[in-house]
Amino acid sequence: MNSTSKSTSCVVTGGARGIGRGIAELMVARGHQVVVTDVDGEAAARTAAEIGAAEGLAQDVREPASHRAAVAAAARHGALTAYFNNAGVGFDGDLVDLSEEQSRALVEINLLGAIWGTRAAVDAFGDAGGDVVITASLSGLGPVPGLSVYAATKAAVVSLATSVNLETPRRVRIHALCPDGVATQMVADMDPSGKAARLVNSGGRLLTVEQVAQAAVDLLGSRRVVRTLPGWRGGAMRAGALVPSQAAGAMALFAAQGKRALRKP
Repeated sequence: MNSTSKSTSCVVTGGARGIGRGIAELMVARGHQVVVTDVDGEAAARTAAEIGAAEGLAQDVREPASHRAAVAAAARHGALTAYFNNAGVGFDGDLVDLSEEQSRALVEINLLGAIWGTRAAVDAFGDAGGDVVITASLSGLGPVPGLSVYAATKAAVVSLATSVNLETPRRVRIHALCPDGVATQMVADMDPSGKAARLVNSGGRLLTVEQVAQAAVDLLGSRRVVRTLPGWRGGAMRAGALVPSQAAGAMALFAAQGKRALRKP
C-alpha cells in the first residue's frame, strides 16, 4: 500500500507490550494502518503480527532519526494522522539513590524521546493535520517522593504538550495523558517497600492497560490538551504542586493508604 491510498496510519512507540500494545490494538480495530515500534524489534514485529498491525520496527526513541524512520514507515501504509509517544522507563528511588545511567535513561527516553517524536510527527502531518498523544503521568502534576526524576520528566512532557499545542496550526493537536498508577510491569517492578510503590498504589485499584489505552485513543480529534485519569486524582496532585511546602502531610497520608493497599492480597 502506498501513501496515495485513502488509508490512514499511525505510529505507537513502545508498542510491543503494556499500554502501547493496548493503544495499537484499538487503532487497528479503528481501521488504521499501525506501525508498532519498540526497542525490542523482535517483540515489535511479533506484536504487529499478533494484532494485525501494518508493521513492527525496532526503535531507540533517544535517536531523532528513529522517529523520522517510523514516520516514513507509516507513510508507506497511508496518511499519517496520529503519533503516540508512549515509550518510557520508570526507575523508582530517591534522587541520590538512582545511578547516573538510570537518571540519564529517564531523561533521554521519557523526555527527549517525546521531543523527537513530536517534532517528527508535526513535520510529517499533511494538510488534514493530526494528533500527537504523549503518555505522561499523574506524577508530572505534583510532588512524588521516590519518583523525583521520573516525575520531572513527566512534568516536562506535560509542559511540552501545552506549549507545542500553541505553536502548531489548529489542525495539529498535541495531548498529554496523565494516568495514575497502571497495572504494568513497570509498576510491578517497583520496590514494594519504597515510597514510590506506596504512592502509586494510594489511589485504590490500579488502572488497567485497557482503561489507559482507551483514554489515549479518545483524545484523538479533541481540543483537550491535558487529561488526568482519574480526574479527581489530578486535582489532588495539582493542589500539592500549588503549595509544595504543605505537601508533606498529604504525601504521608497517601503513602499510608498505599501501604495498606499493598498488604491486600
